[in-house]
Amino acid sequence: MPGPLRMTDPIVIHLSGDAGAVRDGLRRAMAAPALCRLAADQRATVEIVLAEILNNIAEHAYAAGDGPVRLWLRQCGGLLSCRVEDEGLPMPGGRLPRPPVPLPESLAEGGYGWHLIRTLALGLAYERDAGVNRLSFRIPAGQSGQ
Repeated sequence: MPGPLRMTDPIVIHLSGDAGAVRDGLRRAMAAPALCRLAADQRATVEIVLAEILNNIAEHAYAAGDGPVRLWLRQCGGLLSCRVEDEGLPMPGGRLPRPPVPLPESLAEGGYGWHLIRTLALGLAYERDAGVNRLSFRIPAGQSGQ
């Protein structure tokens, strides 16, 4: 039986904010040993949230052209702490989008992805500082077999 979870060293991934690099960055993140040890449902949650966030950066923050994206992941106890930074356009209004409630049958672009992120992530926070967008959140993520 595995021992208690400890804080892992951070996983740091640098990528470019274009669609191909986002796919590669997500693949590299999901191949990290700390994420490979997660239960299948937790891995799926992490992958959904990261894919939505990284794709939003490529599609919206870097709509006029790509730029750098930095992803930090650190497991501590039963949580995966995440931070994503980019130097693209700020969030509209300087804050996270709020999907309509209740969700309509058919959502326009930008609705359901943020609903998923808000549903699956804890402590979601956004700030823009000195031209950098910084999104941080946590995802429940104990190791498989815990």
